[in-house]
Formats: sequence, structure tokens, C-alpha cells
Amino acid sequence: MYSGVETFGKVVEHRAAAKPYTRFVRFENTDVTYNQFNCNGNKVANYITELGLTKGSTCAVMLPNSPEFLYTWLGLAKVGVIEVPINVAFRGHLLTYILNKAECQAIVISSQWVDRLLDILGDLTHLRHVIVVGDDYKAIPGLLTTHFFEYILDTASDAPVNVEIKPTDPSLILFTSGTTGPSKGVVLTHRSNFKNASNCCDVMKYGPNDRLFTVFPLFHANARYTTVLSALLADCDVVLHDKFSASRFWDICREEKITAFNFMGSVITILMKQPERSNDKDHLVRKAFGGPTPLDLYDDFQHRFGVQISEIYGLTELGTVTNNPAESFRKGSCGKAASFYEVEIHDEEDNPCLPGVAGEIVVRPKDPGIMFTEYYGMPEATLKTWQNLWFHTGDRGRMDEDGYIYFMDRKKDAIRRRGENISSFEVEVVINEHPKVLDSAAVGVPSELGEEEVMVVIIVKEGEELTPGELLDYCQPRMAYFALPRFVRFVKEFPRTPSQRVQKYKLREEGITPDTWDRELVGYKVHR
Repeated sequence: MYSGVETFGKVVEHRAAAKPYTRFVRFENTDVTYNQFNCNGNKVANYITELGLTKGSTCAVMLPNSPEFLYTWLGLAKVGVIEVPINVAFRGHLLTYILNKAECQAIVISSQWVDRLLDILGDLTHLRHVIVVGDDYKAIPGLLTTHFFEYILDTASDAPVNVEIKPTDPSLILFTSGTTGPSKGVVLTHRSNFKNASNCCDVMKYGPNDRLFTVFPLFHANARYTTVLSALLADCDVVLHDKFSASRFWDICREEKITAFNFMGSVITILMKQPERSNDKDHLVRKAFGGPTPLDLYDDFQHRFGVQISEIYGLTELGTVTNNPAESFRKGSCGKAASFYEVEIHDEEDNPCLPGVAGEIVVRPKDPGIMFTEYYGMPEATLKTWQNLWFHTGDRGRMDEDGYIYFMDRKKDAIRRRGENISSFEVEVVINEHPKVLDSAAVGVPSELGEEEVMVVIIVKEGEELTPGELLDYCQPRMAYFALPRFVRFVKEFPRTPSQRVQKYKLREEGITPDTWDRELVGYKVHR
């Protein structure tokens, strides 16, 4: 495994010099060699520099999985421009918030989502440059708009750039799903990214003979660091797709000679729901990496497909916190603390809990620079997560006498749906802007696919009438498709604490009541 300088650009340059014409990434039907990757990264770096962005500037990226996303990631890293990856489903209020909060001067965006910029143009405070990827190119009034292929791939210089990048320099800002407040921009360094990737390589024992497969988006840490960067370190290659196909999944693995894949959300459940085939074990996949796996499917999945499962527990701020490798897997647990972290369970007064006693999972690093440095532009929020020299995850769990940790639930008010962390706060912000809504509460309710579905409980203004379909029609152009509530319930009042906070745990306990509307039952169509 590569053990040189811990910066993205230097590792790619090392691979490109050693094996320039070897394939590194196969994106559907397009192969990218190390040399192509390095040269096109240089083109992005040189063009971004021409625009006037320098080390420490911020640039948003709103692209689907594609070679262009990889080139942009590398090019920004080479010149120290801090990347701000944005979920491609974001629009409206949340898209405005991220672009402004991260002070993004430029954005690289797919042509299919340029209209979303036009919708919020008047509210953007820092954006000056727009680089469009795709054929449907259009200029944006008041902003310097250029075309990725014409101005970068066809024109820009691929000469090496000369900017000193240190492992402790910020690499990107990943926005969390806001919990009780707005989303926070997690600043991660090159070193923290490499620690996440090297841990994955160690757990999975990746080497040059592996081929990794992911369908997860490059705007998530999963695909970036536990697939692409892990492959770069292990000297193996990657097959990258933009969409998950349950019916085609194993056929793709066979055709591409995949040896390992990542999973999260309901992937395991969905694959198990596919009709059994006589060739379910006829592939080269030996291991899967991710979590969590439903307990009742863990053994059945491995037996049916002949694949060993390794799981982890982690956060955006910390990367991987615990490992539960296949060789020493303990069911129900998310594993033991990674070698570079100390992990404890603390009570409400921040004292360590005895084995088996539930409390908050708290973490601190053993090595410098391996976790986030700050929430961008939010010093008070950064300080608040650190109490008594421990990072407080906001997650509840317990630890047994052997040091295995068991995740129980989130203290934080977030909803986990099919691999996406959804901010109830952000859902409520959009819904509460509806002229007929007095107040709303978004909660997660159990899903038949595992994890949760989004449910909103609504109080309508006196004298107004509102239908669930009308509410969702309002929400669709204003929020990510995956955050669109599945269940809608109207009530006269919320259960509240003496300080008038909504007691969401009571709404979760009540769950899907007979008067709850289900968009899937009525066939309401969600637009992506």
C-alpha cells in the first residue's frame, strides 16, 4: 500500500509516473488511466487558477458520478482550493444556504441542474463563476459561465501545477444533515481523508488484485474515501456507476470481475429481495464493506451470495470510528474502536458509563489531524461538540466488557432513509413556509426496507384547508426528492415539553396512525 505524502495530488502523480497507461477507473463504458486522470486533473487546476481562485478559496461541485467529477476533485486538491461537494438532489433554500455558508466563489455543475441556480440567483452572495458540464449549456446572467469540455478538457494546459499542499491543509467541506439547526460544513484535511481510506484498506485487506465497485455518489464520503481513495492506496482499480440496479447488480459484478463492494442503507435488504438464482454465488466478490446489515439477514446474505460482510460505524466529522471485520464479527455490534481513536460511553454528566450501560458515544483521536478541524464559519458549534476534551457524537450506545460498541439510536434529530441522512430541521423549514401551515414536525418512522421513512405531522392555520397532495406539490421543487415526506398526518396540536419544545419521541411512538396519509398507497409521483 502507498505510504508516501498524504495528499491526493501527490498519490495520483506517483501512480501516473509508475503506471501511466494502467486503468484506474472504469465509469460505465469509459476507462480512465492514471495518466489521463493526472493530466485532466492538471487541466482543472490550471483553469481554476486562471479564474483567480487560490489556495483556501472554496468551489462547489454539483455533479453526478462521472470522470468529470473525478477530474474536478483532483484538480481542486492540486491547487488547495477547498471543494464543497453538494448533493445533486438539493435545491432552493438548502442549496442557497450551502453556497453562501461555504462562501463558494465558483461551482462546477451539471447542465441538468443549472436551472436550480437560476431560481436562487438573487440570493447568492459569493458566487462569481459557473463551470457547466454537459451539452445543454446556457449562460447565467451576471456570472462568468464557461463550458467544462471547451474551456478545460479541450483548451486548458495539462502542465503540472506548483502549489505546496500539506497533509494538514483543508481538502473539502462536507455538509452534515442539520439536526436541531442548520447544516454544518465539516472541514476535512487530506490527512483525515487518507486515514479513513487506509483504515478501509486494512479492514478489507485490499491489494493490487482487487477491483472495487460502488454505486454511491462522489458527493458522499463513502464512495470517495472507502472506494476511490482506498483503491488508489491499495494500487487496485475501481468500477464506478451512477445508479444502483438491484436486478443487474450481480451481473455487473460478474462482467467487471468485481472482488469487493461498499454498501449502506437498504442495499443488503434490496439484494436479498431479488429472486434467487442458481448462479447467486457465481462471481468473484469476496467481501462487502459498510453497514448496518439487518441482523436477520446477516447470515442468509453471506450464505446465499458467498460474500463476507465487514461493518463500521462512523460520522462525517470523524470518518470511521469503529471496525467490525468479518473475521471477528460480533452480531449486533458496530465493532471495536479503530486503532487511532479512543471511544467511551458517557452519561448525562459526561462521566464514563459502566459496561452495558447506555449513554452517549464520545470519541477523541490518538493522532493529530485525523478528524475534522472545524465547522466552517461556525466556531460556537465547533466548540459545543467538544466537552471535557471529548467529541460528542450525539449518538447513544453501550459498550460490553470486551470493548465492542452497540449503536442504539441518535440523540440528534435526524432521519436515516436509504443511506441518506435527512435533516428534520431542513424539512420543517420548507414546510413551515407554506402559507397554510402553522407548524410542522418531521420524524422518522420504520421502513419495510430497513432504516426509516420521512413522516410529517402538520398543524394547519385556523380557517385553512390543506391536502397532503397539495403540500407535497409545494415541497417537490423546494427540497431533495429523498427528503420528500412519504407520510403526512394532520393534528390540532403537538405534545410539548414545559418549555414548549415538540416531544418528537411521542410522535415517533404514535407512528403511522389510521388517519396518516401514505403517498405510496395513493400512487403520488415523486420527481427526481
